[in-house]
Amino acid sequence: MDQGIIASLLQHPLASALVILDRQGHPLAANPVAREHGLPAAVTAYQPMLEDIRLLAADGGIIPCSLPGGPGGRHDGWMRAVHDGDGHLLAFTLSIPRPSGSQAGDRWELALESAGHGLWDWDVASDRMLRSPYGEASGAGELQEGASALMDRVHPEDCAHVRAAIQRHLRGEDAQYSAEFRFRQPGRPWRWVLDRGRVVSRTADGQALRMVGTHTDIEPQKQLETVLQDQQVHLREAQRIASMGSWSWDPLSRRFWWSAELQALLGVSAGQPASLRGWLRRLQPRSRGALRMAWRRLWRDGHPASVELELAARETSAAMQLRLWMQPLQAADGLVQRVLGQVQNISEQHQTDALIRWRTELLNRVSALGRIGGCEIEVETRQMQWTEECYRIHGLRKEPISLEQAMALYTDDSRAAFAAVLDRIGAGGLPEQLDLCFYRQSGMRVWVQVLVEMDRRDGLPARFVVLFRDITREREANERIELLAHYDLLTGLPNRMLLREQTADAIEEARDRGTPLAMLFIDLDGFKTINDSFGHATGDTLLKAAASRLHQGLRNSDLFGRFSGDEFIVVLRDLAEAEDAGHVARKLIASLAEPLHRGQDLLKVGASIGIAMLESGRDDFESLLRAADAAMHAAKEAGRNTYQYYSQDALARIQRRLDIEHALHGAIEREEFSLVYQPLMHADAEQPPAIEALLRWHRPGLGYCSPAEFIPIAEKCGEIVRIGDWVLNEACRQASAWDRAGLVFDRIAVNVSAVQLRERGFAERVIEVCHAQGLSPTRLELELTESALIRDTEILRHCFDVFERHSVPLAVDDFGTGFSNLHYLNRFPVGRLKIDRSFVQGMLADAGTAEVTQAIVHLGHALGMKVVAEGVETAQEDAMLRRQGCDEIQGYLYSRPLVPRELAQWLRQPRDAAHRGVAAVVV
Repeated sequence: MDQGIIASLLQHPLASALVILDRQGHPLAANPVAREHGLPAAVTAYQPMLEDIRLLAADGGIIPCSLPGGPGGRHDGWMRAVHDGDGHLLAFTLSIPRPSGSQAGDRWELALESAGHGLWDWDVASDRMLRSPYGEASGAGELQEGASALMDRVHPEDCAHVRAAIQRHLRGEDAQYSAEFRFRQPGRPWRWVLDRGRVVSRTADGQALRMVGTHTDIEPQKQLETVLQDQQVHLREAQRIASMGSWSWDPLSRRFWWSAELQALLGVSAGQPASLRGWLRRLQPRSRGALRMAWRRLWRDGHPASVELELAARETSAAMQLRLWMQPLQAADGLVQRVLGQVQNISEQHQTDALIRWRTELLNRVSALGRIGGCEIEVETRQMQWTEECYRIHGLRKEPISLEQAMALYTDDSRAAFAAVLDRIGAGGLPEQLDLCFYRQSGMRVWVQVLVEMDRRDGLPARFVVLFRDITREREANERIELLAHYDLLTGLPNRMLLREQTADAIEEARDRGTPLAMLFIDLDGFKTINDSFGHATGDTLLKAAASRLHQGLRNSDLFGRFSGDEFIVVLRDLAEAEDAGHVARKLIASLAEPLHRGQDLLKVGASIGIAMLESGRDDFESLLRAADAAMHAAKEAGRNTYQYYSQDALARIQRRLDIEHALHGAIEREEFSLVYQPLMHADAEQPPAIEALLRWHRPGLGYCSPAEFIPIAEKCGEIVRIGDWVLNEACRQASAWDRAGLVFDRIAVNVSAVQLRERGFAERVIEVCHAQGLSPTRLELELTESALIRDTEILRHCFDVFERHSVPLAVDDFGTGFSNLHYLNRFPVGRLKIDRSFVQGMLADAGTAEVTQAIVHLGHALGMKVVAEGVETAQEDAMLRRQGCDEIQGYLYSRPLVPRELAQWLRQPRDAAHRGVAAVVV
C-alpha cells in the first residue's frame, strides 16, 4: 500500500480504532485510538483466532470480529480486505467503533446501514445470536435470540434449503455459508435476504463453536431480476412468434454468439458450439455473395444493413428464406467494437409473396381469356377508368370516356337499372350483380353481366369497382335452350312443360266460354316389346311414325304433346258433346291399325286411351292428368287397344295398385309373407310325390292378398327380386328340414319371375342357397313362365348354363296361355311342361280343349319332357289325363295347399291308399 495513504489514514482524528494488518494477519500500523486500547497487541495474541475471519473477509464484504478488552470485556469490530486495481490482495483493516465511548461509531453504523448490510454473531453451542442494529432486512435494533426462533420468520418454502446450506458449512462440506431466502419481520411483508457467513471457531474435534456473517436486503435486486426475466420471456416469445433469433460478433476475440431461438430456427442442437462458418456454408452461392457485400458495406460505412438469404435444405430441415439484420456498435474513435444482429425466417412470407405474384399473373391471364373487363368510378367526380378488355367488350377505341358517354350505349332499361344500383351501393348497400344490354356502334347487340361493389380504402377516395363479362353467347344459348326446353327433340311435339302451360290456358278459356274440354291419355300397346326386341333406334322410328299418325287425326285447335316414353296427351277444345271425345279416341286407335314396315318385319302397335272430362273437382292440369291416367289403365285392363272414360272405379283400382306397391316395401322385414305347399302326384303310384311352394301374403288388418294381384305389381316395381330370394331360401330350408326328418318326396318346385332371371348373378345365388340350406340343386325345380323365355339374352343364356351345369330342373308353368314357341322350348334345358288349369277345367265339356291337352302331352313327350297337369279337381279329369299319358297330377283332388306341419302329416300317409281311393272313384 502507499505509505503516504497509510500515514494519512492513521493520523486522521477518528474516534474509531483502526489497525492495518498484512496478508498474514500481522499488525502493520495502528492509529492512536487503537494503540491507546492495546489493540495491536491483542491482534498479535489472537492471530490464530482471526485467521478464519481474514479468509472470510478475503472473499469480499465486511466481516464482524471480537477481541478481549473494552468496557464490556471485549471489543467488537469489523475486518475487511484491501485489494489493488487488478484485484490482488494487499492487506486487511480492523476497525473497532467507539472503543473509548466516542460518537464516531454512530457514523460507522450509519454507513453500514446505508450500504444495506447487517451483521450477526452466532454462538453455535448455546444457540445465541447477536444481530446488528440494521433491522429492515432481519429485525430492528440489536437483538439477541436463538437461531431456531429466527428460522420461524423464514418463508416455509425456503427453510429447507437454508438449513441445508448451514449444515453443509458446519460439516465442512462448503467453505462458506451463503443462502438467499425470504424473511419477514412481524407485521411486515416478505423480503428477500442474502445471508453469508463462516465458522470462526471450532473445538479440537472440529465442532463449530462460533459463526459470524452478514445479511443484506436484496429485495430491490430480486424485483429487478423478476422484471428482467419477464422481459426476457416476452422477448423470447416475440422472437418465437416472429420466427426470429439473435446473434452477436466480437471482432477483437472473433467470437460468435447466437441465441437459443436462432439455434432452433436453424435446426442446430441445443448446446452445440456456435459456428459462424458452419451455417454460412449452408447458404446458396448467390446468398453467400450478397451477405459478403453487405458485410463489407457495414464495415466500410458503419451503417446498419439487411439482406435476404436462402438456406439450403438438410436431411432434417427444409430449405429456408431468411432475412438478416446487422447493427454495428462503434466506439468514440469510430471503430466497430461489436456487431449485433437478428435473423428471421421469412419462408412463409416468401411463399405467400410468390403465391400472390402467381395469382396476380393468373388473374391477368384469366381476365384476358375470359374477356372480363373492369372499371373504377369515383363516387364524387364520377370520373371513370377502363381496362383494355372493357374497351374491347364495348367495341370502343382506347381513349378517355365519361360515364355518360358509356351509358349512352345501353338500353333505357339497362341504363336505369345501373344507375339505381350505383345509388343503392353508394348509400351503403351490399355488392350487386345484374345483366345489362347495349348496342355497339356497329349495331350488334351485346349482353354483359355486371358486378358492382364499393371500395373504401384508407388514403384513397371512395370509388365503385365494376366488372363486365360478355355473356352474349350464353344469353343466346339460353334463349335457344329455353326454346328447346318446351319441345320434344324426337317428335317435335310440345313436351310436358309446355303442354301444362297450354292446357292451363285452354281450361281457363273453356270455363269462360262454358264449352266441354277433354284430356286423352294415350299409351302405346306393345311398344316396349318391340323396343326391347329390335332396339331403341327402331323404337324411336316407331314413336315418330305413331306421333305423326295421331297428329293427322286431330284438329288444329287441339293440343297434342308427348308426355313421356310411349305416352302422349291430347287436349280436345271446343267439343260439342262429351261423347265426341270417344269418337276422337276411336279415330286415333284406328290410325295405328296399319302395321309399320321395317325391312322384312311388320311392326304393329295399338293404343289404350283414357278420357277425362273437365268438370267440378277436375279443373286443372294435374287433376285431369290423374283421372285420364286412371282411365288409361282401366282401358288396358279391359283388353287394350280401346278407350275408357274416367270413373271412380278406375281411380280406386289405381289407388289399390299404389297401395299394394307401397305395402310390398318392407313386407319381408315385417314377416308378412309365408309359404304353403301342394303335392304333385306321379301317375306311377310307386314314385314319391313332388311339392310346389306357393307364396301367400297376409296384410295385418287387411287379410290375404292374392298372388295374381300383387305379383305383377311386385315385378313392375322391382320388389319381386327380394321376395323371390326370400321364397328360395325358405323353400330350400323347409325341404331340407323335411328331408332330415325322413319324409320322402321327389323335389320341391319354386316359381321364378322373368325379372329374377334378368338379374345378373341370379343363377349363382340359387346354387349358393341350395348349398347353404343343405339341399341338392338337383331337387330344386324352378318353374318359369313362357314370357321369361322370349328374350334370348346373354344373361339368360348364362343363367341356364349354370342351371344345366348343376342339374337344376326347369319347368314351364301355365303352358299354352302365353307366347308358346317351340324354338325357345328346344333351345333351353326345360324338363317339364305344366298344362294350365284353364285347359284342364274345360276338357270334359269341350272336345276341342281335350284335344289341346292331348297335343300338349304329345308335344312334351316328343321334346323329351315330362308333362304336369294342374288344377285337377275331379276324378274324371284325373282319369282322362292319365289316359292321355300325363306324367304328374296336381290339384285339390289330392290335396289343397298345406302349411308345413300339415304337409308333413300328409307325406307320412301311405301313397298307395290315396291312389286306390281315386281309382275307386273313377270306376
